[in-house]
Amino acid sequence: MAMAMSSSSSSSSGVTERRGICLPAAAFVEDVQTYLSQLGLDVNSSLSFLQERLQQYRLVEMKLLAQQRDLQALLADFEVSEGIYSRARIEDTDSVCLWLGANVMLEHSCEEATDLLQRNLENARASLEVLVTDLQFLRDQVTITQVTIARIYNWDVHQRRLRQVSAAKDS
Repeated sequence: MAMAMSSSSSSSSGVTERRGICLPAAAFVEDVQTYLSQLGLDVNSSLSFLQERLQQYRLVEMKLLAQQRDLQALLADFEVSEGIYSRARIEDTDSVCLWLGANVMLEHSCEEATDLLQRNLENARASLEVLVTDLQFLRDQVTITQVTIARIYNWDVHQRRLRQVSAAKDS
């Protein structure tokens, strides 16, 4: 078969079911000529399609990398103001006030606050783990797409050389 879907694909159409990634999984092309004829594309339109898909993958990758940076910042620091983070050291006290956002602050006992912050930390770590998996998937898709672009380009160069040699023999 000319197009084998990536094993990361979770549906028959090849569209991924990953969080935030609504792009089809990249297909590895074994036989370029069969691939082009099945899609009904010429080399140039196929290459531009793949370049566009590559840009889509990279755009999603940039968004996920930004989310990863934000999550990693949250794991170590708390936000004092937009974009300004600090570390806190809490002295012995009966209660603490936690900023929930949207101009809301809530007073908790130290145990409740510790539990809440621990759950938030676990959720952030789980989200970070999913992001890392999604980023690896995207890197695989970028690599497969780049290889496909190179294979199609090289096939086209080879076909042009064969036509030149054939034309030279006919002359």
